[in-house]
Amino acid sequence: MGEQPIFSTRAHIFQIDPTTKKNWLPTSKHAVTVSYFFDSTRNVYRIISLDGSKAVINSTITPNMTFTKTSQKFGQWADSRANTVYGLGFSCESHLSKFAEKFAEFKEAARLAKEKSQEKMELTSTPSQGSAVRRNVLPANKPASKKESTSCPLQSPLTPESVNGTEDERAAAGTPQPAEARAEPSHNAIPFSHSSSSIGKHWEAELAALKGNNAKLTAALLESTANVKQWKQQLAAYQEEAERLHKRVTELECVSGQTTAVKSEKTELNRTIEELEAALKAKEHELECLKVEVQSANQFQSQRDSLTQKLQDVERRNEVLEVQLGELEQRVDANRREREVFRQSLRSLLQLLDGKIFELTELRDALAKLLECS
Repeated sequence: MGEQPIFSTRAHIFQIDPTTKKNWLPTSKHAVTVSYFFDSTRNVYRIISLDGSKAVINSTITPNMTFTKTSQKFGQWADSRANTVYGLGFSCESHLSKFAEKFAEFKEAARLAKEKSQEKMELTSTPSQGSAVRRNVLPANKPASKKESTSCPLQSPLTPESVNGTEDERAAAGTPQPAEARAEPSHNAIPFSHSSSSIGKHWEAELAALKGNNAKLTAALLESTANVKQWKQQLAAYQEEAERLHKRVTELECVSGQTTAVKSEKTELNRTIEELEAALKAKEHELECLKVEVQSANQFQSQRDSLTQKLQDVERRNEVLEVQLGELEQRVDANRREREVFRQSLRSLLQLLDGKIFELTELRDALAKLLECS
């Protein structure tokens, strides 16, 4: 039957920075479709996502993989074959939970499939060993059987190159061929202006994408700030509740002594305090995560500023090239006018020479006639 999609969702895709191994790099400008695929011929589960014709995710699920929820809308997993870490940002928490459930389900299915394949390999190897033993104990006058046990070769799972070609093929397909240089300066100036304008458009597109990301991060930062205020209020309420419970325990111990009822109530109050402390630790962890997101937002802001500066530099270079193009066009026009004047002077000289040659011809003929007459 081949490879078929069994579950799909939409998410923003990120990959870990290969140099720092700390920051996330977006691999898609907008939310794209992320699908689970199952290959029935190989019993292989894969996560595949395409951004246009480019495969941004091609990850084979193995039993040793783990999908981790790092926040309410973000999850990640490491792919040792691709030597990277993938991250997915969802629009809501339910989509993330559903994706994580499917990941755990297909991971378990991959583990079972691996165990079955290992059992088949053991079963196919055991008869071959038995036949070898039987051949060794045959009498000398009796020939051994010519049949040999064979085992079916295991097919390796598809690699990332099966979706989008190898790295060399993609590099060869995406490398532009150099154009031949022209001799005349008037033809050379036009490609310079076109290349500078294309570079400016490219930086403008990247700047627009960064502005969109900056707006999203700003909205997320405002939301996180509001959540921090709310969590601080909840923390203060939890602390007040804990102090009140401690006072209540002290009052109960003073009033009724070490009775059984007071002990049980004290145990419950202590359990409640422990739960509140665990909730407090969880909120502190979320605050740390928000601080990391704020730092990434500041990094995006610095990148946007640097791209803006680069765009301004490109625009200045474009203006300089346009001025040079105008000067070259003026020089070409002046050369053309000089050539026209030179041609006109040559034509007048040729006409004058023709007249002189004609007069000299007539003079020669006259002299020749005089010589004949004398």
